[in-house]
Amino acid sequence: MAGQDWQYWTKTFISGGIAGMTSKTTVAPLDRIKILMQVHNSHYKNFGVFSGLYAIIRQESFLSLYKGNGAQMVRVFPYAAFQFMSFEIYKKLLNQITFVANNEGKVNHKLKFVAGSMAGVTSVLMTYPLDLVRARLASVVTPNASVVTLASDTMAIKAPSTIQGTIMHVFRNEGGFAGLYRGITPTILAMIPYGGCNFYMFERLKHWCVQYAPTTTCYRTADDPDKWILNIPSKLLCGGLSGAIGQTVIYPLDVARRRMQLSMTSKETAIYSKSFLEALVITYRSHGIVAGLYRGMSVNYIRAVPMVSVSFCTYEIMKQLMGLETGVQSK
Repeated sequence: MAGQDWQYWTKTFISGGIAGMTSKTTVAPLDRIKILMQVHNSHYKNFGVFSGLYAIIRQESFLSLYKGNGAQMVRVFPYAAFQFMSFEIYKKLLNQITFVANNEGKVNHKLKFVAGSMAGVTSVLMTYPLDLVRARLASVVTPNASVVTLASDTMAIKAPSTIQGTIMHVFRNEGGFAGLYRGITPTILAMIPYGGCNFYMFERLKHWCVQYAPTTTCYRTADDPDKWILNIPSKLLCGGLSGAIGQTVIYPLDVARRRMQLSMTSKETAIYSKSFLEALVITYRSHGIVAGLYRGMSVNYIRAVPMVSVSFCTYEIMKQLMGLETGVQSK
């Protein structure tokens, strides 16, 4: 039994990691322009989403669209793997507690919100320094591939261009481990509703598909005709809707997080380094709601919907390929 559990969690871990890498690579260019817009960088502050992407290609290079994606892959595999695996663990434990307490076997979707929140916080705590590194590398601008500068600064400043170099630079010059976790508070506060909402909505939408439109959104297998399995378009749609709702709720906290992560890269941005609340207030006072707290939201919708959509879809497909359960019981 213990061997079976070990195999199950290993397969879940791998499925989650591959899902995260696939989804993040899909939207890596949009991720970079979002970060550059959030911090009002001097090189791209006058561009929109698509004009900004074109400007990156023209001023730097096509591969610059994926700047920081190496660090992203190093971070996102364990991040997504821990998130999906933790969700399954927390969901199972909470269901067991509720089943014992109420002596019922009904599906409790509210518990999935709690499990998703706990899974999100767990994954963030275990991989946050790599997220900070990714943001730093994505904010580095190399005009004409000659001078390496920080995108948030108005003057040319030397910046580390590798994962290891960035980690060592932050550790030595920005407060040790505390520097590596700068911005962790808004990240956790954002992850509680975001992780919970993502998993809750995806699981809820799966059951709604089975309940209201099973023949259109699902199919049965010969191995288990009592269960419906979402088809790929339905997986993508459920994941996309989940991501859109979650991102709308937590976006201002994401802006504060990026501000804090990049706060020590120049004198102008140092005012954002003290606390997430001050970062929110300063951003609001300086730029307002639309141009400040929700700056870059358009690109965030464009990237978040396909990212979460691909993530959940890939996770479900990987679970199926590894022989794990993804179906919903027929009513």
